[in-house]
Amino acid sequence: MTRVITYGTFDLFHEGHYRLLQRAKALGDYLIVGVTTEAYDKARGKLNVVDSLSTRMENVKKSGFADEIIIEEAAGQKFNDIKKYHIDIFTVGSDWVGSFDYLSDYCKVVYLERTKNISSTMLREKNSRIQRIGIIGTGRIAGRFIPEAKLVSGISTQGVYNPHAESAARFAEKWEINGYTDLEEFYEAIDAVYIASPHETHYGYIKSALEHGKHVLCEKPMVLKRAEAKEAFAYAREHGLVLFEGIKTAFCPGFSKLLGIACSGTIGSIRNVEACFTKLERPESRELTDRVYGGSFIELGSYVMLPILKLLGKEYEDIRFDTIKGENGLDIFTKVSMKYPAGIATATCGLGVKSEGRLLIAGTKGYIVAEAPWWKTAYFEVHYENPGEVEKHSEIFLGDGLRYEISDFLSTINGINSSEFKLTRGESVALAGMMEEFMRGREEDNCGWVSR
Repeated sequence: MTRVITYGTFDLFHEGHYRLLQRAKALGDYLIVGVTTEAYDKARGKLNVVDSLSTRMENVKKSGFADEIIIEEAAGQKFNDIKKYHIDIFTVGSDWVGSFDYLSDYCKVVYLERTKNISSTMLREKNSRIQRIGIIGTGRIAGRFIPEAKLVSGISTQGVYNPHAESAARFAEKWEINGYTDLEEFYEAIDAVYIASPHETHYGYIKSALEHGKHVLCEKPMVLKRAEAKEAFAYAREHGLVLFEGIKTAFCPGFSKLLGIACSGTIGSIRNVEACFTKLERPESRELTDRVYGGSFIELGSYVMLPILKLLGKEYEDIRFDTIKGENGLDIFTKVSMKYPAGIATATCGLGVKSEGRLLIAGTKGYIVAEAPWWKTAYFEVHYENPGEVEKHSEIFLGDGLRYEISDFLSTINGINSSEFKLTRGESVALAGMMEEFMRGREEDNCGWVSR
């Protein structure tokens, strides 16, 4: 008898799960299915699990393929189960290719091709459904999105669109999804869109997707003009659609915790915010060669402006941009200075100049400091007048962090909760306005104070 084992969460049981179990069963004579506990899912970064463990086990049972169902509770259990149950074949979906090769010393390891199309859910909860999401764009961030999305229960990446057929086909083959060069055909296959295309194309794709009735999660900067942001949010609200700007820091648990402490009065009234984010990009990269939409502020400005807007607000009195330019005229280092009625702020970003990247929030009773990479906000400290009085805070930040914004996007679509406070429409509009002011000043070669 050939004994096969597979594992999974099996939340919101759908045809992809059904087909995987069907193929797993076909590999041998006896199939054991391990269903993960809620605690283990949380520990490994799986978000938004809806069904209880008992419901998920019952759904696996109803498939008719499992000869035995066990519970997976911890990392390392797979090795022990293989020995305990005398397993001949270990199998999981092909989106885990390579992850379990270490088990090949103890049994045969088989990666099963994933189901590209999830057209409907099976045995699902009455008020739950799978959101089929499609990606526009095939760049670096698009490649990071897919492994993060698979860790958010209730969402299935269906396909990718790129007008360049070769790019679409190459990306689709790598991630085992469908590739599209026809936008209408792409929209017909999905419920929501993740836009990860070049900055200048965002507005057109947002407008197109919303007009086709699709929810939209768009990478930062969402758009580059204040009027475009206001128009897009107004259209989405009028038509009952969700529009999110994807600044991952806004949705990560540590940043929310930091904001809560900063605004609690613990450090008194906030009077100064300083945020810095720099990284050294390759000279030939798009960020340093696109003379219209490249440069440090357009690429990184959304991150450094976020804590300033969250803590001091949108109603600044003046803003000043000072830049260091590269040979082609693009800003390789930008410092933004802002004046508020009762505070000041500085945001610094660079692609060709390296600096200490930290977030500092100064108040009348103390200050908060988060060292680089503060935009992941895994650790920060609260300091007071007494140098010996220091509060240390840590929070989990998993993977690339995109799972947090995907989770909130999905929850908002499903009406489970609203994450508006994490990144408000008004804040996204303000960010678009800053991008517009910066680009206008760059075109006029006139960096300096801009009064409102």
